[in-house]
Amino acid sequence: MPAVFLFLRRAAALGLVALLVACGAPGRQKKAAAPAGGGLQVVTTFLPITLFTRAVAGDCASVTALIPPGSGPHDVQARPGDLVALRSAQVLVKNGLGMEDFLDRLVASAGNPRLTVIDSSAGVATLAAPGPDGAHDGHHHDHGSVNPHIWLDPLRAVQQVEAIRDGLVTVDPACAPTYRRNAAAYIAQLRQLNAVLAEQLRPYQGKTFVAFHDVAPYFAERYGLNAEFLVDVPELNPSPADLRRVADRVRGSQLQALLSEPQQGQRSFNSLARDLGVTISLFDPLETGSEAASRDPDTYVEVMRRNVADLIRAFGG
Repeated sequence: MPAVFLFLRRAAALGLVALLVACGAPGRQKKAAAPAGGGLQVVTTFLPITLFTRAVAGDCASVTALIPPGSGPHDVQARPGDLVALRSAQVLVKNGLGMEDFLDRLVASAGNPRLTVIDSSAGVATLAAPGPDGAHDGHHHDHGSVNPHIWLDPLRAVQQVEAIRDGLVTVDPACAPTYRRNAAAYIAQLRQLNAVLAEQLRPYQGKTFVAFHDVAPYFAERYGLNAEFLVDVPELNPSPADLRRVADRVRGSQLQALLSEPQQGQRSFNSLARDLGVTISLFDPLETGSEAASRDPDTYVEVMRRNVADLIRAFGG
């Protein structure tokens, strides 16, 4: 959708937060589940952060996702239960780098002085968003000047897991051995995943692929690929310049498929793919997922393996 409508929608969401603080949450409104159960009460933001946190926390903490299944950080709507969850929590884990631009206002509204925020991007090397200050073909990147999609590089994901581990150990030292043991096991999985993906993608180094929105620079950098995209963020509609740019890259790269996203379907690429004589495959950026998927940390490994299999088919492999 056009940027002005995106701004208005998010402004409305923040207005709801202010209303909830001023008036309280009416009992007739549907509430999200607050953290429940024993142990440390932890709130996460969206899918990869939830997966990483659950992998580390194990039985030592109750982990609640702030953004519900089926929704991603680009389309957050403030709910009464969000404030309830944040007021009950001891820890909030986020991706950072502007990915959760709704979060600061929400945390301030919750007014929980005991809440510790773990920024999983701390210390992770970043890449710039396209163009000066995130501008690309007249579009302003919603996250600012830094691309926030660090979790799609398994070795940067390792750093995120380490940051989550260290944050949980600091807040809950009684469970430190469990956090460290769980993190070590999951990090071993991520390093093994990286080794497998690197081997599978080695024959395709230097090739270009096209994803729907600007999710893949870290993934591409890790495996020696070139990532192109149709729009900066998924809410934007592609401009004629976007379509021409992608068409030129596809014609010059011998790419056989455009990579859409599960939540976008094929609607955004249908006409372009037909014009270019290519098919549509999937690249799941893990920004959304089902309730069942969000509860299994292995989801990350499984989705990344599937992404690479689909990408290899897009390269004609």
